[in-house]
Amino acid sequence: MSEVFLQEQSYGKDRIRLVKVRVLLEGDFTAAYTKADNSLVIATDTMKNTVYILAKQSSNVQHIEVFATEIGQHFISTYSHVSKVNVWVTKHKWTRMLVNGNLHDHSFIRDGEDVRNTKVIMIKKAESKNTAVKIESGLKDLLVLKTTGSAFYGFLRDKYTTLTETDDRILSTSIDATWTFNTSNVSSISQIPYDDIFNSIRQITLDTFATDNSASVQATLYLMAKIVLEKFHEINSIHYELPNKHYFAYDLDRFGLKNSGKECDVYYPISDPAGLITATVARAEPKLRESDIHTENGDPIKAKL
Repeated sequence: MSEVFLQEQSYGKDRIRLVKVRVLLEGDFTAAYTKADNSLVIATDTMKNTVYILAKQSSNVQHIEVFATEIGQHFISTYSHVSKVNVWVTKHKWTRMLVNGNLHDHSFIRDGEDVRNTKVIMIKKAESKNTAVKIESGLKDLLVLKTTGSAFYGFLRDKYTTLTETDDRILSTSIDATWTFNTSNVSSISQIPYDDIFNSIRQITLDTFATDNSASVQATLYLMAKIVLEKFHEINSIHYELPNKHYFAYDLDRFGLKNSGKECDVYYPISDPAGLITATVARAEPKLRESDIHTENGDPIKAKL
């Protein structure tokens, strides 16, 4: 029998009911798997309690990127055998109810099904006491629809193509977006305006969807991402997923009713199959100037860039 080894492992506590928190730890836990030795295992119940205690002590629970960083920092600094911490936080939207024209002091309503999320990864560098940090944030399930201002024509046609071209159609999608922050300077992580960036990206996404005279979902997606990267230097890249939510005109000709062209106002939804359009748009690495390129002794190198 060939020798086997534990190639990868992680464990943690999922769906901790606070906002919603998930923690996975990686490190020197091999003996728990291979030798049934639990001496270094941090119980997932301990993880749950830790998250609640940190939530009680922290002033940043509403700022999920900062709170996730605090959770990660706790585990990686408290336990020397933990080498990597993964923290996911999801935040649902709750808004105070409007009662008799005033915001109620203790009653809330779920304000839409879209959610805000973040993932923070903290890695202990073996060669130093420093910790590398990666922060991704995003929004999920932002359901949108517009009744005009969208077209799709000029696409490749062959013997298998049956889709008709259109210069006016309903466009609907459930938008997921994930953006990666520039965390190369660890000391500046706490200074990033995460909440403002989230609110602005959500609004950019909605505004672009509504106002772009869309030639395709691909073109609208790219425009959203381009505007985000032009506005926020703190972001290195942004990933969008826009699945099609199809609505087709219902055939009422058989009932003697016209429901096509400008007289079309009755539609029915089709869930499957549906197109899925995704893309990641990243900030280009700056090109080196000729004056920036030198040999080890400081002499300039002539290079064609």
